[in-house]
Amino acid sequence: MKFTNGNWLNREGVDIHSLVEVHEVVKEADSLTVYAPCKHIAHRGATLDGPLVTARYSSPMPGVIRVQYAHFKGLKPKMPQFVLNETDASPSIAETEEEAVLTSGELSVKINKGDWSVNFYHNDQRLTGSGTRSTAYIKEGQDAYMREQLDLSVGENVYGLGERFTPFVKNGQVVDSWNKDGGTSSEQAYKSIPFYITNKGYGVFVNHPELVSFEIGSERVSRSQFSVKGEELDYFIIDGPALKDVIRRYTDLTGKPALPPAWSFGLWLTTSFTTNYDEATVNHFVDGMAERDIPLRVFHFDCFWMKEFEWCNFEWDERMFPDPKGMLSRLKAKGLNICVWINPYIAQKSKLFDEAAENGYLIKRPNGDVWQWDLWQAGMGIVDFTNPDACKWFASKLQALIDMGVDAFKTDFGERIPTDVVYFDGSDPYKMHNYYTQLYNKVVFDLLKENFGEEKAVLFARSATAGGQQFPVHWGGDCSAKFESMAESLRGGLSLSLSGFGFWSHDIGGFEESSTPDVYKRWAAFGLLSSHSRLHGSSSYRVPWIYDDEAVDVLRHFTKLKYRLMPYLHGAARQAAETGIPVMRPMVLEFPEDPTCAYLDRQYMLGDSLLVAPVFSEDGYVSYYLPKGTWTHLLSGEKVEGGTWRNGQYDYMSLPLFVRENSVVAFGNVTDKPDYDYTEDVTFQVFELADGASVQTKVEAEEGNQTLTLTLTKNGDQVVAETSGSGSWSLLLRGISDVQSVENGSPIVETLGVKIKPKNGKVVIKGV
Repeated sequence: MKFTNGNWLNREGVDIHSLVEVHEVVKEADSLTVYAPCKHIAHRGATLDGPLVTARYSSPMPGVIRVQYAHFKGLKPKMPQFVLNETDASPSIAETEEEAVLTSGELSVKINKGDWSVNFYHNDQRLTGSGTRSTAYIKEGQDAYMREQLDLSVGENVYGLGERFTPFVKNGQVVDSWNKDGGTSSEQAYKSIPFYITNKGYGVFVNHPELVSFEIGSERVSRSQFSVKGEELDYFIIDGPALKDVIRRYTDLTGKPALPPAWSFGLWLTTSFTTNYDEATVNHFVDGMAERDIPLRVFHFDCFWMKEFEWCNFEWDERMFPDPKGMLSRLKAKGLNICVWINPYIAQKSKLFDEAAENGYLIKRPNGDVWQWDLWQAGMGIVDFTNPDACKWFASKLQALIDMGVDAFKTDFGERIPTDVVYFDGSDPYKMHNYYTQLYNKVVFDLLKENFGEEKAVLFARSATAGGQQFPVHWGGDCSAKFESMAESLRGGLSLSLSGFGFWSHDIGGFEESSTPDVYKRWAAFGLLSSHSRLHGSSSYRVPWIYDDEAVDVLRHFTKLKYRLMPYLHGAARQAAETGIPVMRPMVLEFPEDPTCAYLDRQYMLGDSLLVAPVFSEDGYVSYYLPKGTWTHLLSGEKVEGGTWRNGQYDYMSLPLFVRENSVVAFGNVTDKPDYDYTEDVTFQVFELADGASVQTKVEAEEGNQTLTLTLTKNGDQVVAETSGSGSWSLLLRGISDVQSVENGSPIVETLGVKIKPKNGKVVIKGV
């Protein structure tokens, strides 16, 4: 929120007590504590009648510095708090007459001992800091706030803060970290994450689950401001120097994304939201996809699998589904996994409402009544996940569905959480508003892990807070069926990916209304070149033959392409789980040194090698940017030089889909499902290997019990390819029409290059 009226005045009724100077520094074994008054202390009498802020600097892990400000620190701690993974950082502390310095890894904070000035450095490079009129304790009537302002350098861009559909670069924006059910076309967000990252190579995580108000160059244009209500402020500076290093450290601190099961990367089809459907309808869709050779992998039942007015009762509507267990068995026999929609709300008409109310499983009002309203479900209450018995009760209802054959849950909602309530464990309702979704998704995800194992659990979740990346997958929410909404969805996904989330999806064809055939076909290409791919709508179905015959061809084409790319994509997914680096990456993440990439939000990298630029126009024209280097179109084989903008017109079977130089992309030989042994009959496609380059790539079987690693080295016109591990493989040198000789393999000239099937684990190719 804004506290000032321009550069010189405060807003009416606002008193700002800025930290003015350092009065005393106390050096401890692993921290620095600083006492900072809000006025100059010229004599002893000046020590009276004014705020003194206590500032503590410490380190939870190497390369991360924690900053804690407290005006009154005697207040009772309020729950919940983010769960953080801290290690022994063993920071070093130094002190001179002029300054005190705490260093963790290559990150340092330097506190000036005179006038208030705190600066953060990566080695000798200043990253940011706060000075005069920056850090402050603020009063507005009876309300107190703590505020920090960190400097923004010339050309410094801010990214992240959750899934934000507003402009990708957050400079100039007001961002309130407060979850709301606002769709994809407003400044509201389903996934508010109080973490941002800048192209200067550092991140800031504000350690408050409640509302954090960010003014990113919008109150003071040269500063990033954040404030919270209360007497304390807690935040972390996270070092790079690369943006990927920042994300690694942030997800080290708040949790790594789990690795979703391989089947979840396949094509999902839903019943859509308010459409009429029964088992015959479902089979009509499933069989129609099979008849048209579109390899469907997951079928999802949306809300009306349950009876109207009774969400959630977790029971199938017997009028539409008289034999649900048998139906699920029949669908699974067709090679499908099953997902069903749920939310954490219990309607008054549900048979579970009285049970939940009597046992204290629902959030209550301060007078002890169950909190209820009619927005969404008539008379609904909200499950209180701070009550361990309520968690077990909720999980038991889902367990019955798992026993019936359900494999995954779409954990919808979790944003409209009231603050005029009382929780079982005494949690502060203000802090619980955003944090509620963390408890909700964790209960469901943990149940799936118990049933299916560590790498077999998957959600389709809409709401999240910091740490929610541990429970993938998340999707973009309620978008419209038009190109503008398709583009805003991508912006939101890229923003979320720079907030620590490794996996993301969206509703192919748009959710609200019905798309034109043109939008559907373009969105299908985009959706199947995303980490997860789901056809879903509101009041209309999303099967392709409703649109036209070409839509069937387009959906089939890109579904099979994704399945062939699964060895590569699954490798990117494993990297996301291990490092936090997302599968879908903004261009700035892969090319931080290229100033053009700093602003790109209509294209992205899929893994570290593939560039995707979806088409957002009816005429098929698209403008896209290729960074420096030689790029090869994955489908056509066209080679172009980067470092420039390009324009092109693409039919529905194509789009700008380029591979960067010095890349090896692993292709599988299976096109009817995403989950198969990626180490068997894999083709390593090699793109523009530079002289002297050495590239290594690895594919793993889905279960992780078999690995095939390829190492490629080029010297002059000779390429040496050698594998370790087990599996069967071929090498395809893209864009090569002939080679001089091959040792331990026979070359075959194909349309896209020369393919070599090795006789053993090592091949030497000359004349490349």
